[in-house]
Amino acid sequence: MIYRFRIILDATEDIFRDIEIQEDATFEDFSNAITQAFGFDGMEMASFYVSDDEWNQGEEISQFDMGDGQTSIRLMNETSLDGVFSEDQTRMIYVYDFLNMWTFLVELAEIAEPIQGILYPNLLFSHGILPDSAPDKQFEAEQDPYGLEGDDDDLDINDYDSLNFDENWN
Repeated sequence: MIYRFRIILDATEDIFRDIEIQEDATFEDFSNAITQAFGFDGMEMASFYVSDDEWNQGEEISQFDMGDGQTSIRLMNETSLDGVFSEDQTRMIYVYDFLNMWTFLVELAEIAEPIQGILYPNLLFSHGILPDSAPDKQFEAEQDPYGLEGDDDDLDINDYDSLNFDENWN
């Protein structure tokens, strides 16, 4: 089977590519197809992240194992697309170049029969021109997750006597 994906740059402008690739291709193959479709040289690190319907970032599928060996990490070159994508799991986030944070929303649009004579991966459609630099990200956090909002009025960081800590703790 062939997976048809729409890969959208997370930006205000409409910039996307439609790519089809074999279901048994690895995420490394898919990463290469995405970088080529958008005109990157493919020399930067990248990762895929499983996503839910609201585009919340989940489990990472990494290019390299940079863990401490204590936890199992899924690697791009060892993980096939059909091992992750299904009719129920259709979305992922792809981040390329962690210094610039090029972020793409990846969605499985269709599962189809391969067409004889077509070489896969195949760039089906290209829309929009990639900007010179990655779009700025708006990182959002839960509103005041620690309940500190408004409490800093009474805090004087130069008044060490009122701070509740043991200066000889070690």
